[in-house]
Amino acid sequence: MSSAPLDLRLLSSFLAVVEEGHFGRAAARLFLSPPAVTQHVRRLETDLGATLLDRRTSPVVPTPAGVRLASHARMLLAASNAALDDMAEAVHPATRPAERPLRVGIMGHGSAELTPAAINAYRRARPDVRLDIVQLDFTEHVTALTEDRVDVAFVRPGPEDERVVADVLTTEQRIVVVPDRSPLAAARLTGATVADIAGLPFFRVPGHTPRPFTDYLYFGDEARRRSTEFAVTPQEVLTGVVTGRAAGSGLKSFARYYAWPGATFVPVLDAPWESSYLAVRADEDNPEVRIFRALAVALARELGPTLNDDTPHP
Repeated sequence: MSSAPLDLRLLSSFLAVVEEGHFGRAAARLFLSPPAVTQHVRRLETDLGATLLDRRTSPVVPTPAGVRLASHARMLLAASNAALDDMAEAVHPATRPAERPLRVGIMGHGSAELTPAAINAYRRARPDVRLDIVQLDFTEHVTALTEDRVDVAFVRPGPEDERVVADVLTTEQRIVVVPDRSPLAAARLTGATVADIAGLPFFRVPGHTPRPFTDYLYFGDEARRRSTEFAVTPQEVLTGVVTGRAAGSGLKSFARYYAWPGATFVPVLDAPWESSYLAVRADEDNPEVRIFRALAVALARELGPTLNDDTPHP
């Protein structure tokens, strides 16, 4: 294997073929000719001494060595783009935004393990930029961004607001959380259906909570019963659950982060899987936001499939 540094042009061509599953489509995406993309991949295989793509299949798929390289390629290319953004700011200081920290909003546990991974990756890439963490409640699904209280936000589900754009980071099974003494707790291993949970006393949220979030909480309003308890944070939800006054809902990873004594997590087998997102303002021009977003998306592509072994595949 060659000890020469990896050529980012070759990595870009290789990754495009992996993601498109086709040399021609990869070439069109990169504005290159198919022979040029083929040559790039062959040079990379020669440099590394390994076959990276199985060309016998349609679509083209990566070999085990190719799968491993693809994860590195995403990170290297994201870091390269972040470096270009940073240098553009340095070369053209007039475009630099006023000095302020990058404010990262996190609703609940955000996007599970991807949240700290993205924050730590950004801190390594931009050690001189202060980063502030802002905890968001359920009502701040969109307003934390539109009212300029945060610059990026880990939220769920996807905002439905033209002022905000969002990237999918994780996609997970839905769960409900009930008291240990609830009859439904016996289904913690076998799972329940949406019909089974319709009668649970789900906690209420304030009236100004965005509709996409309430649809998410109540499974599109299939779970019609409501507790008298209100909650706007996971901690308030769990307090209502363990004291027997309410039930809650969330993503499967919720159980890993909020394993409270007295609370049982039950998979909802027939509910559509939901995603967590990284959201930013649609008109955002802060290069630090672009850097954070690029790193988070690259990490989601690398780590996302490993966070849920039972993630469905198309």
